Amino acid sequence: MKFILNVLWLILSGFWLALGYVLAGIICCILIITIPFGIASFRIAGYALWPFGRTTVQRHDAGAGSAIGNVIWIIFAGWWLALGHILTGLVLCVTIIGIPFGIANFKMIPLSLLPLGREIVPTDEPFAAR
Repeated sequence: MKFILNVLWLILSGFWLALGYVLAGIICCILIITIPFGIASFRIAGYALWPFGRTTVQRHDAGAGSAIGNVIWIIFAGWWLALGHILTGLVLCVTIIGIPFGIANFKMIPLSLLPLGREIVPTDEPFAAR
């Protein structure tokens, strides 16, 4: 079932959202000082392509650096990506079939706003990183 949901997700919104994350990652890697943000963006792009069967957990070894980084991320990239999730989620919620995918988009908004200090794990192991 996860495979079918992921394929439908990829067709309906995952490809375009992943392109947004890859674009943000490329821009962040070009500006050499923001390479950690680019790496986080590429990691989330993979999650945006294939989200069902995976979840995010907070890393407890993340410190003040990731908190400061998240503030910088929100200012320069996070709110654009969150806006993409909101718009895609609203468009998907127009149809009955798209409602679960719209809800999945809304669940990705916190990750798009605060990506540092989070880890993507399979749903079979949501507490493995703790």
